[in-house]
Amino acid sequence: MITAASVLAAEGNNPLIPHTYELVVGIFSFLVVVLVVGKLLVPRIQQTLAERADLIEGGLKRAEDAQTEAKQTLDAYKSQLSEARQEAARLREEAREQGAQIIAEMKEQAQVEARRIVENAQAQIEQERAQALAALRAEVGAMSVELAGRVVGESLEDEARQRRIVDRFLEELESANASKAL
Repeated sequence: MITAASVLAAEGNNPLIPHTYELVVGIFSFLVVVLVVGKLLVPRIQQTLAERADLIEGGLKRAEDAQTEAKQTLDAYKSQLSEARQEAARLREEAREQGAQIIAEMKEQAQVEARRIVENAQAQIEQERAQALAALRAEVGAMSVELAGRVVGESLEDEARQRRIVDRFLEELESANASKAL
């Protein structure tokens, strides 16, 4: 291999070593490309990258803001839901209490009405009993006067006398019934 390299070097056309004009043109072309890219394209690329970075950061910021706002809204809805549940429980409890109060009032009214009906019935019974007793006294008195008149053989038409006799007769009957009851 050494011999091949020395042979080629001796010829003067070494393919590994470029010609001087190629080196000058290459360096000049490279500098033009670097200047064009550095002056024109790099600022535009940096500007585009900065805009994209801003868009991405702005999008992330907006997403974070939206997420924060959504979390706050969710917390507010949860709070409102909790308050609504508490309010519903309170209203149910109030309804139960009102229902119990209405039932108690209705029971009390029913008891008052029942007592009034019983009292009216007792008063009516007492009144009818008194009327029946008065009618019975009058009838028993008339019969006893008639019977006494037949037994005595004289007329007992005097009203005052009839009443005294009837009252005495009834008192004797009541005292006899009372002594039997004992």
